[in-house]
Amino acid sequence: MASTLLKGVPGPLWKLGKLNHIAIAVPDMEKATALYRDVLGATVSEKVPLPEHGVYTVFVELGNTKLELLHPLGEKSPIAGFLQKNKSGGMHHICIEVQDINAAIVDLKAKNIRTLSAEPRIGAHGKPVMFLHPKDCDGVLVELEEA
Repeated sequence: MASTLLKGVPGPLWKLGKLNHIAIAVPDMEKATALYRDVLGATVSEKVPLPEHGVYTVFVELGNTKLELLHPLGEKSPIAGFLQKNKSGGMHHICIEVQDINAAIVDLKAKNIRTLSAEPRIGAHGKPVMFLHPKDCDGVLVELEEA
């Protein structure tokens, strides 16, 4: 019945893709890296500074997705504020891929979903990203990354 009603109506210009990563804020990057690499046996990237985002990142490969370990870089790091509230660290955000980030942003803003910046920025993978306001996403900070 629903497919009959939608016949001839174009679908959305964008859709959610796969889970790219789950980000975890960590108070001690070396300790967290050692846990995943040495104790759990995961493949772990080098620590990379991303000053434009105020973080150091390490990616932990899991086969079907990744974990992103985040540690503060600089005084204005959003991760520093998160760790002040969550001393032992914790899940910071989830990242989901989209094919067309600009179409997604236009559509989401039209649906009253707020973004944390006016325009997409280049993320840790060198691709455009946009963060959606957690108050509009059931308390979860959602990052969209163009695939």
